[in-house]
Amino acid sequence: MTAVVDRLNTEKTTFSVEFFPPRSDDEERILWRAVRELEPLDPAFVSVTYGAGGSSRDRTIRTTGRIAQETTLTPMAHLTAVDHSVAELRNVIGWYAASGVQNVLAVRGDPQGDPNGEWRQHPEGLTYAEELVRLVRELGEFCVGVAAFPHGHPRSTDLDVDADHLVRKIRAGAGFAIAQLFLEPEYFLRLRDRMVARGCDVPLLPGVMPITTPRVLGKFGELAGVPVPAEVSEQLWPLAEDPAGFRAAGVDLVTRLCERLIAEGVPALHFYTLNRSKATRQVVANLGL
Repeated sequence: MTAVVDRLNTEKTTFSVEFFPPRSDDEERILWRAVRELEPLDPAFVSVTYGAGGSSRDRTIRTTGRIAQETTLTPMAHLTAVDHSVAELRNVIGWYAASGVQNVLAVRGDPQGDPNGEWRQHPEGLTYAEELVRLVRELGEFCVGVAAFPHGHPRSTDLDVDADHLVRKIRAGAGFAIAQLFLEPEYFLRLRDRMVARGCDVPLLPGVMPITTPRVLGKFGELAGVPVPAEVSEQLWPLAEDPAGFRAAGVDLVTRLCERLIAEGVPALHFYTLNRSKATRQVVANLGL
């Protein structure tokens, strides 16, 4: 199995994509259509999310394993510490290995039912993502990634302290980090500066999501944990009743964001696809990747 860090070690910017596990047969068909449409573009890797509290654990394992076994893509599975004992986490990591998955994104995760609720450690579990990174690395030849927050973690009030936490996760054994969604590149670039200032130079991937509909624009605020920038709202909301115009403007906006990031030397762009491929393929084509 190819390690994500090896796929990122190229001379030009590449891209990766993120899916969530399907909840029904219809969703599974949609997901696999997207997988097959993106496969010829050779993304650096494909990640599959893991629901809060392990709510989609089995589907994540099955989907990631199928990608490993039935496609030419490099899969990466998510893993969270929410509501899991260390013994359960060891089992999940073992299932990943048995499915041929050697790349893992280790995140503490949000409380089940309320992402902004109070964090409660499982009595026999872990408290911090850096502990999860160490556990995964101890159990095999895994390539481990972690989450990064350009606007700061929702439970952090200080960007410098948040950067310290990120660096600790990397020094615990992570080889790269993926940033949460953002639409203002300065937040991402300043986070990268803070990492460099701390002597941390692992790949930091920006998280981007093509904005194709008003619903997706509304979803951005939910996923990113910050309001949609006023400039973006002013540009897109007047087109809310014009589906084609809204989509074209949204794809153009994200393309220009990606162009700025490429000019700043990012190793890869990480696309949150919402299990669709068309808009991601369009942005990738616009960028010539």
